[in-house]
Amino acid sequence: MPRRRIRLTAPAEALSSTFRDIRAEIGIPESFRPEVLAEAESSSSSHRPADVDRTEIPLVTLDPPESMDLDQAFHLERRGGGFRLHYAIADPSAFVTPGGAIDREAHRRAETAYSPDARTPLYPPAISEAAASLLPDGPRPAALWRIDVDTDGLPVDAQVERALVSSRTKLGYAETQAAIDRGTADPMLELLPEIGSTLQEAERARGGASLGLPTQEVVPGPGGFGLTFTSASPVETWNAQLSLLTGRVAARIMLDGRVGVIRTMPPPDPHDVERLRRVATGLGVDWPEAMTYPELLHTIDASRSTAQSVFLQEAAVLFRAAAYTAFDGEPPPDDGHAAIAAPYAHCTAPLRRLVDRYVNEVCLALVSGSDVPPWARAALPALPIEMALGGEKTSRLERTIVDAVEAAVLAPLVGRQADAVVVDLWKHGRGEVALRDPAVIGPCDDVHELGAQVRVRLEEADLERREVRFVRV
Repeated sequence: MPRRRIRLTAPAEALSSTFRDIRAEIGIPESFRPEVLAEAESSSSSHRPADVDRTEIPLVTLDPPESMDLDQAFHLERRGGGFRLHYAIADPSAFVTPGGAIDREAHRRAETAYSPDARTPLYPPAISEAAASLLPDGPRPAALWRIDVDTDGLPVDAQVERALVSSRTKLGYAETQAAIDRGTADPMLELLPEIGSTLQEAERARGGASLGLPTQEVVPGPGGFGLTFTSASPVETWNAQLSLLTGRVAARIMLDGRVGVIRTMPPPDPHDVERLRRVATGLGVDWPEAMTYPELLHTIDASRSTAQSVFLQEAAVLFRAAAYTAFDGEPPPDDGHAAIAAPYAHCTAPLRRLVDRYVNEVCLALVSGSDVPPWARAALPALPIEMALGGEKTSRLERTIVDAVEAAVLAPLVGRQADAVVVDLWKHGRGEVALRDPAVIGPCDDVHELGAQVRVRLEEADLERREVRFVRV
C-alpha cells in the first residue's frame, strides 16, 4: 500500500526523543551489530567482478539531494521513433555473502525504515551509502538493464547484464526540473519529459494509475509548527515511470522463465471505490459517474489544493491489498497488479528493499540462460512473508510518527474549531475527518455520514499518547 510520508523542514529537537521511543517500541534498530559492520567494512573494499565493462555509458542519478543510497542511474537516447533506456541498478549481491552476517541482518530488516530525523538502512552505510551506491566517484558493479521502447511506450526488447558502470553526475529533482523548464538541460535529460509522458500515456491506455502520494511536511509557523502537503514535481513522476517500466519488464522475464517473485494486487473492492466517491464529493473533487478510478487519479494534481492531496491519501485504501507472490514452476494464475494494469516486480531499489536483490539475480540468470543461483532460489518461498512483516513494521513506524507529529503540532490549538470532511466511518458514531488547514487527518466523535462537510472542534492533542481527537460541533 502506498504510504503517507512526512518530512520535517523545521527543527525536530523537541520530538527527537519521541521518535527514538517509537522506534524502540516497534523494534526498529538504531544501529548494526559489530559483526555486521565488520563484514561490511571487509566486503566494501572488494567485490565480485562484473561480467562486462560499460563505464563508457554516461549515466546520471536523479534523487533527493540529501540521498546517498543511490539505487538507480540512467541514460536515455532516441531510437527510431522510440527510445532506449540504459538503467543501472545497484548490485548489493556483489558485496553480500549469502548466509553471512549482512545477509541475515537484511532478511530481519527487509527494508529501509524512514523517520523524519533518521534513516534505518537495510544494509550498513559502508555498502548502501558507499561501495554499492551509484555515486559519481568511480565505477560500481550494477545490474545494467537495456530496454527499448516504441512510440506507444511499449517495451519491444530488453536485456540485463552484470556490468561495471560509472555515474557521471548526481542530480537533484529541483535543479533538474528547473533546467528542463528553462530549456537549459543536457540534451539527454531533455528526453526525460518525452519518455516519461509516453510511458504515462501507455499507463492510461492499459487502465493503470500510479498513485503519487504527496509528502506531509512539518513547517515553521506562528508560535510553533504547521502541517502542509507538498506534491511530487513532474520530473519525479517521469523518473518514476522509468522504474515502473523496468519492473514490468522484470516481471515478464520471470513469468516467462517460470521462477521469481512478483508484486501482485487484485482490483479494488467495489465498496472501497464507492466509499472513495463519497469522500470525493465531500472534498469537492469532481468524479463523473462514467469515469473509472484510474481515469480519475490521472486528473488529480495534489499541487492544486489540500483537498486533492487529502483525496490522494484516501485513495491509497484502493491499493492496500498489494502483496508479493513467489513461484518456482507454474506461474501464479493471478499475476497482475491492478494499479499498474500489468504484471510487475520490485527490482529497482535493492539498497532499500530486500526482495529487489533477488529479482535482479533471477532476471540476470534467466536472460543469460544460466541457472538461478541456489541461494537465491532457496530464498524465494520465504520472501513474501519477510517483506510483509518488514513492511508492516515500517508502515507502523510511519503511521505512529505522523500521529505524534500531528499531536505536537495541534497541542496549542486545543479548543479551536475548523471545517472538515468525513473521510471514514467507524463504529458507535466515530470516524475520521480531514481538515483543510492544517493538513491533518484524525479521529472525530459524532460523525455519521461519509463525505459530509462538518464543523469540528479539537478536543484533545496528547503527544505522550500520540493521539488527537475532534468532536463535531
